[in-house]
Amino acid sequence: MKYRQAVIEDIKQMSEIRLSVTENILSDPSKVTMAMYEDYLERLGRGWVCEIDNVIVGFVYAAKEDNSIWALFVKKQCESSGIGKRLLQHAVSWLFNLGAQKIVLSTEANTRADLFYGHQGWTRGKISNGTEVTYS
Repeated sequence: MKYRQAVIEDIKQMSEIRLSVTENILSDPSKVTMAMYEDYLERLGRGWVCEIDNVIVGFVYAAKEDNSIWALFVKKQCESSGIGKRLLQHAVSWLFNLGAQKIVLSTEANTRADLFYGHQGWTRGKISNGTEVTYS
């Protein structure tokens, strides 16, 4: 496994991973545009990928304006292999190095992601809109 900072050429594979999930499905995939992926590479944040044999199997984005995790997704066949944990560490370390005092994220309640963040030591907040839970 190779971890590295994401670049524009990675966006197609990252988008494919994002659109392939069976939980935290986008209600309207057109709302997450290629321009957004590009913006979070440097202007609004930073992204990292994990590759196996030159194929991206997971990615994370950190948003610097609100010190949040904008996205963290791993291909289903690579889940439970430590990829998500390591990607999250890259993003969190970067935000703390920028001076963040607190980092936040949100995910769909009662999903594998919800359990994952709890197991990583994040503090679970309230559920809003009946389906989304925040962590810090």
